[in-house]
Amino acid sequence: MKQLNTTDALYAANIFSDFYNNFDRIDEYLKEMKLESVGQIPTSLPGMGLEDDMFTDFSVHPSEMEFSVSVTDNYTFDTMLDMTATNVIEKSIPGKRLKWLVKETNSNKVVGFIRFGSPVINSKPRNEFLGDVPPLEAFNRHTIMGFNIVPTQPFGFNYLGGKLLAMICVSHLARRTLNDKYDSKICMFETTSLYGSSKSASMYDGMKPYLRFRGLTESNFIPSIHGPKYLKLKEWFVQKNDGEELVPPDASSRKLKTQQVMISTIKKSLNGTDLENFNKSLQHSLDLTEKKRFFNSDYGYENVPGIIMRGETPRRKPNFDNYEFDNVIKWWKKKASKRYENLQNDGRLRTEQEVWHLKDDIDIIR
Repeated sequence: MKQLNTTDALYAANIFSDFYNNFDRIDEYLKEMKLESVGQIPTSLPGMGLEDDMFTDFSVHPSEMEFSVSVTDNYTFDTMLDMTATNVIEKSIPGKRLKWLVKETNSNKVVGFIRFGSPVINSKPRNEFLGDVPPLEAFNRHTIMGFNIVPTQPFGFNYLGGKLLAMICVSHLARRTLNDKYDSKICMFETTSLYGSSKSASMYDGMKPYLRFRGLTESNFIPSIHGPKYLKLKEWFVQKNDGEELVPPDASSRKLKTQQVMISTIKKSLNGTDLENFNKSLQHSLDLTEKKRFFNSDYGYENVPGIIMRGETPRRKPNFDNYEFDNVIKWWKKKASKRYENLQNDGRLRTEQEVWHLKDDIDIIR
């Protein structure tokens, strides 16, 4: 994109600066973005909202539960996920995609949401696990990422719902479904914790050998501007760019790259004190970000680095069958039963449903 004149550059810089300077902590930023996002969800009549399809009978012991996964329409999945998740949900992701509603089959109620996709950002812990930066074609053929793994609440709190969903992600049911859909040979699953230094634990802790912590991601991405502010600024930049989009329509991580072009254009159009002040605002925004915990699963294969990096034939571990759907549910039931009984004994079982469009006092770091 061409350079802006000083007046235009200051106009755009002030939008970024005013936005980021409103926040001192990551939870403040996340909550503001979340409330703006869920404000667009229409209000339903009592008893007729999507929240009524979510699990709410917390008298049921986890040993009595059974589960299934299903695909639904995008509106229903995206809206229910947005009502539940603490982070803002990006509606489109590049590459592979599979959205699963997870239901407790006896009640036919939703207990969580899983969205798979192609990994899109380079990862230091991943590269260290594999031994080097992987060849792109082989990596995409063999790897899948959990973009959103979100239990309904308080099902997640009462029953370790996050662990249930993560176990389903690393099950052979998930692997085979993705292989069939995309003609892939998946042997590695990866995901990151939603929060880093702001939370001392992750729902993925304590899941060895199914899911293992591999290290912390780098934290050098400026947080995104969301909602009307972003759309207005993007439209303004396109106008200044003679009507041309800032990045190609088919680019991966398009919003991230668009914002990067905006910021780089502002930087090259400013100098002196104006540039110094803008850089201070950007540094403040970086202070809002965190290093996230990176986890991966080998689906019971013993030579995942060799498969991806050198084209080796997959070799199964002795515990390969433990990743079958019924077996991962059995693993979860044991963990969840202990959790549920402890909460009952301590009087800490939660019964109030937590959905964002009905209340705005939910703890964003939960």
